[in-house]
Amino acid sequence: MITWKNLDTVDAYQELLKVARVNLAEVMSGENGAERVKKYSVPMTEGLVYNYAAKQIDDVVLAALAKLAEETELTEKFEALYNGEVVNTGEKRLVLHHMTRGQLGDAVIADGGDKRTFYTDQQKKIAVFANKVHNGEITNAAGEKFTTVVQIGIGGSDLGPRAMYLALENWAKVNNTFKMEAKFISNVDPDDAAAVLNTIDVAHSLFVLVSKSGTTLETLTNESFVKDALKNAGLDPAKHMIAVTSETSPLAKSDDYLEAFFMDDYIGGRYSSTSAVGGAVLSLAFGPEVFAQFLEGAAEADKTAKNKDLLANPAMLDALIGVYERNVLGYQNTAVLPYSQGLSRFPAHLQQLDMESNGKSVNRFGEPVDYPTGPVIFGEPGTNGQHSFYQLLHQGTDIVPLQFVGFRNNQMCRDVLIQDSTSQQKLCANVAAQIVAFACGKSDEDRNKNFEGGRPSSIIIGDQLNPKTLGALLAHFENKVMFQGFVWNINSFDQEGVQLGKVLAKRVLAHETDGALKVYSDLLNI
Repeated sequence: MITWKNLDTVDAYQELLKVARVNLAEVMSGENGAERVKKYSVPMTEGLVYNYAAKQIDDVVLAALAKLAEETELTEKFEALYNGEVVNTGEKRLVLHHMTRGQLGDAVIADGGDKRTFYTDQQKKIAVFANKVHNGEITNAAGEKFTTVVQIGIGGSDLGPRAMYLALENWAKVNNTFKMEAKFISNVDPDDAAAVLNTIDVAHSLFVLVSKSGTTLETLTNESFVKDALKNAGLDPAKHMIAVTSETSPLAKSDDYLEAFFMDDYIGGRYSSTSAVGGAVLSLAFGPEVFAQFLEGAAEADKTAKNKDLLANPAMLDALIGVYERNVLGYQNTAVLPYSQGLSRFPAHLQQLDMESNGKSVNRFGEPVDYPTGPVIFGEPGTNGQHSFYQLLHQGTDIVPLQFVGFRNNQMCRDVLIQDSTSQQKLCANVAAQIVAFACGKSDEDRNKNFEGGRPSSIIIGDQLNPKTLGALLAHFENKVMFQGFVWNINSFDQEGVQLGKVLAKRVLAHETDGALKVYSDLLNI
């Protein structure tokens, strides 16, 4: 029987508060630094490595974190989750996104069936459909192949799938698995839908409407926008649209769609990239085999997250170092900095994944907590970020922990030699330099040129960004967020914070307003 405790009642946390702080600039300088980089590194799956040498940790801190993992029963809670206990206490639901990519434990029976079978059946159904589109069995009214797929969704129905598509687009083109260009419509701002529609040939486009409930206001509004464009082009929208929804939604059995693929209430939007939400658009764009490789990478990372040994469980280790930084060292933010153009939208996905999951001020029993929970997440790809917000990261008054991601090889297999080094070497040189610059700093009598150092970072390093490494990266961060939620004793799987604004927006549109809400509505000519 697992127990749920607030962090400030855990003995290991009290021990962590007393542990001596590590002088990062000192331990990362000279030969000490070289030994640390070799020592504080743990292999992940798919050839990835998690290196945390430039974090403010030592063996004493790690021992205390191991005690924290044991006392908060992190492995046992993960096991309870994947074996089908109701871990989402806010909505009284199971949490089964791991099951979309593998069976980690016992069979989970819900809604009258085996959930792993449900998810694999949907994946097979998507694969059959995608193959028919690719080989011309499913075409437009003129018998011509579809060349573009457009996903209509918002939040988790957009951010994750969009980030995954962009991460694999160039890889797929080089490896001859690129099938269809993908576009995404999310914002209810009409300029978003109009801009996408202006760049595609609607006659050769297939639209994927994603809404679990079938009632999401922004998504249904954009669907109407798209349907109008299809009708204006003399096309039947029902021959150009598929739905990803729940079996009980009004979209499930509608004649308005060529096909419907199903998800369920046990997978939150921000955790849905490995479900039909990501499966439909990614299988259409790159082929079902590529999506299967993506799932395989995620499944392998999930297996690693089961390891009870903290130093052999990179997701748990990353999570606990983050808790130490947030709750002991007092750092409020985390910057995600991928040195890979393919991961340009990965920080945006992680913003939702982390902040929507762990942006909570009450525990899983609805009681206020007296300690900080989730950090603010932001980021941009390197080296662009270096010419943007790194000034604050290096010399600002706040210390912001950094999470780098880098690859030894690029995706396009094209490069140029300039000044004795390639572009890829320059990219990798920059990330290596930044880690050491942030950690060690540089003394200068001119205070404008003085760098205090002591700015902690970690890096995930791999050979190349491909479907398996992308899946492993995604699962790593999903599991990191989950473990942190367990430690903080909060529910990482509901998102009530997004609901109030939706309710008030409906009141505005129904002209049922008063006070400040009415004045703002009038100012905006609603």
